[in-house]
Amino acid sequence: MSTNYPAPMTATSTANNNLFAAVDMGTNSFKLTLAKVDPFSGRFLTLSRLKEPVVLGLDTTTTSPSSAAISADSLDSSISALRTFQNYLHSHRLPPSHLRLVATSAVREASNKSQFIQTISETLGLDVEIISGAEEARLIYLGVLQFFPVYSSTVLTIDIGGGSTEFTVAERGKVLYSKSLSLGHVTLTRRYPDVEQMREHIRNVIEASGLIGKIREFKLDMVIGSSGTINAIEKAVCKGCAVKAEEETVGVPEEFGKREWRFNRHELSCLLQSLYEEDKGMEGRLRRMEFFKRRGAFILAGTVLLDEIFGRLGIEEMEVSGYALGEGVLAEMSGRVFEGFDLNANARWRSVFRLALRFNNKKRMKVATMCAAIARDLCEGLRKLNDNHDNKLSVSLDHKDLECLDAACLLHNIGLYTGKKGYHRQSYRVIMNGDHLCGYTEEEVKLTALLVRYHRKKYPKKDAFDGPAKQKFRVLCTIMRLAYAVQQCLPGDIQVAEFAYSPEGYKLVLNAGEARNQSAEEVQALADIIQPLDEDNNVLMEKELEHFRMVFREKLSILVTGTVPGG
Repeated sequence: MSTNYPAPMTATSTANNNLFAAVDMGTNSFKLTLAKVDPFSGRFLTLSRLKEPVVLGLDTTTTSPSSAAISADSLDSSISALRTFQNYLHSHRLPPSHLRLVATSAVREASNKSQFIQTISETLGLDVEIISGAEEARLIYLGVLQFFPVYSSTVLTIDIGGGSTEFTVAERGKVLYSKSLSLGHVTLTRRYPDVEQMREHIRNVIEASGLIGKIREFKLDMVIGSSGTINAIEKAVCKGCAVKAEEETVGVPEEFGKREWRFNRHELSCLLQSLYEEDKGMEGRLRRMEFFKRRGAFILAGTVLLDEIFGRLGIEEMEVSGYALGEGVLAEMSGRVFEGFDLNANARWRSVFRLALRFNNKKRMKVATMCAAIARDLCEGLRKLNDNHDNKLSVSLDHKDLECLDAACLLHNIGLYTGKKGYHRQSYRVIMNGDHLCGYTEEEVKLTALLVRYHRKKYPKKDAFDGPAKQKFRVLCTIMRLAYAVQQCLPGDIQVAEFAYSPEGYKLVLNAGEARNQSAEEVQALADIIQPLDEDNNVLMEKELEHFRMVFREKLSILVTGTVPGG
């Protein structure tokens, strides 16, 4: 493929103004969330999540929160984790105002917190913001709003962290009441090896806080839990229900099928009982660690805490949010940068994301997100070039068309929960045969489902639409198939670095994540890279490049900066 492009018109910029990153420096881990935000529609696409196992203060000897200090080892671990995040973000070219680091209970309660953040600033040049318990609760609620369409509802959000638990009652984006209690799964595990003593301490703290009386003053529409501990509890409840079904039926998927993102008081009690039994023997503890990974050491304390909260507040059922503090920080940054931007309004997009998370595990969700990011960059590049190019596109794509494309990319692999064979047809059936996509018209649901149906295998032969909609579907389908092919042929973290046009046709330059930190990058043709990986992938890419040429009447050349594993 040719690399000589005279005076190309390019659709790139020096900074990714739609990218935002948040770092949550929690008690149990540090988490980086990178998202792309659409300033017009409010679509909130999480591109990647990084997590580093930093347990702040666990190696200190004091048991008093008021006098706890962050140790030298924890400081070193913190700097190492933040440096990893910093290196990862380097190639994304974020404007400085699009990155925010927040520290929660472990740092705000540490006696040496000023020295901690000063050392990070001097070593890495990063500003860390220590947020109060009330501010943490507000940001968590803002993050939950990006997952559930509950803007007009009166909701209680509960977030169990490693060092504290945040309670927030809010409505229409405003916090009506919030309380932060020094009850966390890490600190409880460390201070109370005896479960009954732990329960007594939890009850005393809740009773002394005045929390119960305050919350009972409100007529709640919903109770929502967030963050890792509650997410892990919901996942364990879901697995437990699937195991029961497996005993009664045949053919339950290996990954226990879809998640419901909710659980009730009885299910929580059953999980707690099983954790009690596992805690009595080595075999049970090993099984618990295998399922919960690092969280296995603290999950019993987190479940006991939540069980007491359910009992004290009379909670019968809890919805579970896949978003929390990190997404709240991202939402607030977006609102400050984009004037008039309202992430609370787009219930449509939240319903797409919840459906994707309901059927996909983390690995498949990452693949879907990568596909969506590539497709969005292709559309944006085509749109910009179209404004300065005599060879105009045959159709005009509006923001709702692009939202359907985004939705199709996020949902294209949800059918994999039943197996790989024919999963694209299963994904199509899930979208069409259920009222999952809130706020979408029948025509938009049909467009999304058909894009999913034809993202792989055969190109649609029959006309799915008439008139202008027919050509629009062909354009969107071609973009989605190309994005899927790029994601399949180039494993790893891929970015669209440049989309340009010259008399020889279009050029797409991709940036391979594994090569971003190298001092010198070599530009290689895509065919030279994918050939050693898989012959089928080479055929797939050539087929989609031909589809692109037929629909857009222009040749597309694809180049990759850096190297790809196996290439």
